[in-house]
Amino acid sequence: MASDSTAAAKNLLNFNIGVLGHVDSGKTSLAKALSTIASTAAFDKNPQSKERGITLDLGFSSFIVDLPEHLKGTSYERLQFTLVDCPGHASLIRTIIGGAQIIDLMMLVIDVTKGMQTQSAECLVIGEIACKKMVVVLNKVDLLPAAKKAATIEKMKKRMLKTLENTRFANCPILAVAAKPGGPEAAESMQAEGVADLIDELKKQSYLPERDPTGPFLFSVDHCFSIRGQGTVMTGTILSGKVAINDTVEIPALKMNRKVKSMQMFRQPVTQAIQGDRVGVCVTQFDPKQLERGLVCTPGTLPTLFAGIALVKKIPYFKGTCSTKAKFHVTMGHDTVMAKVLFFGASSEASSSPNDADGEGSKFNLDQEYLYQDELMSPPIAGKENTASNNQSGASSTQATTNEQWALIEFEKPVTCQRNCLVIGSKLDTDIHSNTCRLAFHGELLHAVTDKTYNETLLPNLKIFKTKSREGVVERATDNYSVIGRSLFKKETNIQTFVGLKVSLSSGEEGVIEGGFGQSGKFKIRIPSGLKEETFKQLSEKGKKGKKAAASASGEVEGASTDAPSGSRQSIKIFLDFKRYIFDSKKQMIQT
Repeated sequence: MASDSTAAAKNLLNFNIGVLGHVDSGKTSLAKALSTIASTAAFDKNPQSKERGITLDLGFSSFIVDLPEHLKGTSYERLQFTLVDCPGHASLIRTIIGGAQIIDLMMLVIDVTKGMQTQSAECLVIGEIACKKMVVVLNKVDLLPAAKKAATIEKMKKRMLKTLENTRFANCPILAVAAKPGGPEAAESMQAEGVADLIDELKKQSYLPERDPTGPFLFSVDHCFSIRGQGTVMTGTILSGKVAINDTVEIPALKMNRKVKSMQMFRQPVTQAIQGDRVGVCVTQFDPKQLERGLVCTPGTLPTLFAGIALVKKIPYFKGTCSTKAKFHVTMGHDTVMAKVLFFGASSEASSSPNDADGEGSKFNLDQEYLYQDELMSPPIAGKENTASNNQSGASSTQATTNEQWALIEFEKPVTCQRNCLVIGSKLDTDIHSNTCRLAFHGELLHAVTDKTYNETLLPNLKIFKTKSREGVVERATDNYSVIGRSLFKKETNIQTFVGLKVSLSSGEEGVIEGGFGQSGKFKIRIPSGLKEETFKQLSEKGKKGKKAAASASGEVEGASTDAPSGSRQSIKIFLDFKRYIFDSKKQMIQT
């Protein structure tokens, strides 16, 4: 019997559809109207969900259709749509993000009487990050007056197309349905409207997702419960690899290994499952309360991170500032933890051919230099180059040369997740009634930091620098090869630490700081190539006028004018530019 079920499962293409939208838009009713098979966690079976009348956790159900024409010729005979019913309440955004990471297509459910709402917009943002395709479902059309029904639906379709025109889902299909005519309290005999057309459209939008049974097994668990006498059941979606009966799997969060005793796919027993499958895995007994949700894997393959480096982009709809050293709620897999984030970009001196730091295809190189940023820059507007307002304030003298930006993410508590996983940074402490997008940035984890002492082992080798610029004035020349400068340092500055640094004069000469001069913060500069004749003459005239003015003030020069002009030429300025690596404990000043 199990072998027959396994054979049937092999011929069944599983396609995961996320059902997302604002709270009370009718997502669960739609999932119920579409589905023929419900999992143990479908249709708000959670007692708290029933009590509050809203979805509080991910729900799973499915229905099977004939394989559409464009998928025929593959090894599959039938198509199974697995619906991932995500909660819509703002406080459950962590759960929504977790659900969005396991789907192949997204259904954005809109209450046709209300249009786009706050969580509709956040779900759209999550969909853009995590999903390739979307279908918009205008639900509750039964609530529209019959005389205005067609016109209202058409008007809402145009509004949605306008909203989506600058997203990856421009011109996506939009269908109108009534998943539960008469509302939640209506009799079950009431027939849903538009569901057949929706199923036809879902079949058209289906495609052959990447399903690779090779590589380590990685399983995203969303529910866990025990069955007396059998063991503990973990239900979820396989993210990579495959699993079979008698395999040993690891639960990293609990630091334990367990043996697979049996498996089911929507109540049908199977002996193995591969990437993309929705499956219930029964293992030897442990307390299910210890694992509400999380990741399960091939033993020893899933790292525990104390920090990470990610390639990131700011989400355009986030109106706040993504400041360096600020704290964000960072979601990776099913985990959302507080983390401190530092942003940085590529400098003009960076190598044009970066090496991989953590696997093939990675664009992060520990040997490369990076430019510190005070904040994460917004993506450039199409057709426009980055302006100064778009650039970081910390890059006054060395601008980032590409649109690539990275983040060093330091977690407040360790996170277990797969390498190269999706990263989403949010400000979930924002008032949920403020009508603003709380999702701040997203990206991909490139470098997993598994060393608890990374402050001592990794950070000193991370070449993120700040540029520094100082400006002073030449006071006088002592000879053709030496000048005295001032106003570059404070009186209390230890000038000795700057000895040997190169400076440039506004008159064009290059020099080197030789040391301090007196006790007032003045210093001596050596000009190896000598001062230009014009420069030396200007400084000599300035020196003579200075002496003459001093003598006049003390009455030493008879007839000297006390209102002698200070010189028709501007002072010659001194420029000192250097950089410092922010994790260098010695705070050395570097010049190229």
